Amino acid sequence: MSAASGARIGVVTFPGTLDDRDAQRAVRLAGAEPVALWHADADLHGVDAVVLPGGFSYGDYLRCGAIARFAPVMGEVVAAAQGGLPVLGICNGFQILCEAHLLPGALIRNDHQHFICRDQQLRVESTRTPWTADLAADEVITIPLKNGEGGFVADEDTLNRIEGEGQVVFRYAGMNPNGSLRDIAGVSNARGNVVGLMPHPEHAVEPGFGPDVPGAPRGGTDGLRLFTSVIGSLVSA
Repeated sequence: MSAASGARIGVVTFPGTLDDRDAQRAVRLAGAEPVALWHADADLHGVDAVVLPGGFSYGDYLRCGAIARFAPVMGEVVAAAQGGLPVLGICNGFQILCEAHLLPGALIRNDHQHFICRDQQLRVESTRTPWTADLAADEVITIPLKNGEGGFVADEDTLNRIEGEGQVVFRYAGMNPNGSLRDIAGVSNARGNVVGLMPHPEHAVEPGFGPDVPGAPRGGTDGLRLFTSVIGSLVSA
């Protein structure tokens, strides 16, 4: 399959992944070619970027993402990310990236001890990543959220460091749905090519199927811009 941009974005499927097809559709709607990547294959098939989608990889045994971190494909993802490949982790993918030490901090059980599913407002804190270039700093976007272990935590020194170095990418606006420290909803690595967030941008990419926004029930498409952002960065690179 060809795409207008020529970009090829891999979407990894682990046992228990739920949102891989949604992520592939988001990639396609944004104008790139989605490439299915399997957890047991140590091969990224020459993709230009990688998405680790949401779900419950390996049943979330031990800790969320703890087993997926050791999947054969993750050895390739870690090496490629360290070389500058854009990588996006969504929900469980965010947890996997933290377990793989590609991102700082960790995700723990929601402070209210319940699974939560809602349309969530986020404030954009950084547009200096390939995944957020099409967004505006301080813009408030609406993205669906669904998690049971979404509380972002880190020690005080790490929190101060990522704040000071601009690695906080998204912050919860309006309300904090899971007790994340400093309302942090998404972070990047120091280089900026690796981003993780708990809300699901792949569920806000098509009118009629997205979150409710003023004047447009189910019309929210803010999530699509994360995917167009990385495509734009790849095309201009």
